[in-house]
Amino acid sequence: MLDKHQKLEAVGAPLLAPDEPPAFEVINPEGSAPYLLICDHASPRIPVALDRLGLDEGVLSEHIAWDIGIRDVARRLVERYDVTLVQSGYSRLVIDLNRYPTHPSATPERSGGVTVPGNQGLSPADVLHRADALFWPYHNAVSAALQRFLARGRVPAIISLHSFTPEYRGFRRPWHVGVLWHQDGRMAAPLLAGLEAIPGLCVGDNEPYSAKSPLGYSMDVHGMGAGLPHVLVEIRQDLISERAGAIQWADRLGALFSEILARPGLLKVERHATG
Repeated sequence: MLDKHQKLEAVGAPLLAPDEPPAFEVINPEGSAPYLLICDHASPRIPVALDRLGLDEGVLSEHIAWDIGIRDVARRLVERYDVTLVQSGYSRLVIDLNRYPTHPSATPERSGGVTVPGNQGLSPADVLHRADALFWPYHNAVSAALQRFLARGRVPAIISLHSFTPEYRGFRRPWHVGVLWHQDGRMAAPLLAGLEAIPGLCVGDNEPYSAKSPLGYSMDVHGMGAGLPHVLVEIRQDLISERAGAIQWADRLGALFSEILARPGLLKVERHATG
């Protein structure tokens, strides 16, 4: 497997046409909040050249293509809490920005029980081409945003926002929100405590997914790898699929983030053993 920091080189014609949106968007780059918000799965868009990957538009509106509702949560945090946000411009079905690009799950042939025709039999060159067009520009933008904090003499925290389906393989997920973390609990521990103190909430500690096996690319490289405080938050989609719910959850999380990050000594580089 390639080293996690190695840049892959593209082959062939550009994946994105000149009139298509860019691979990522940086919103409010000079925000005053002491953390960077990232949204790996903010869009269901497929590059025109890939012809919807052979899928119907209805399928591309579902969870397999993006994290429903999370873009509205992120935008509300930007508006109310003056946060800097880096968000993806294209669907995880093209290439998943929270997977190592050489891993098969980064360009799945099947997802959520759905066959993805445009991902069948991809060559290594095809995957590298997608990575160069979408994966590396996004992660380079995240790195650049973090460097802007450090250049101003500020150590930022990183908060990655995702959403999950209410049901998976017939199992009704009871959690309203999940906090994913591994080894570095500086953000996770107080966030779990704050959420658990809210009456009526069912809070998952590394649920409905675990960050311990495996840790996704974004938190592994930008968080653990850099020694920055970080956490990944998963919100159940039925709670944020409408804007009112997204606003409620953004305000709830924003208040907790502000309180946690105001704690003395939290915003510093602190490296933890990997593995």
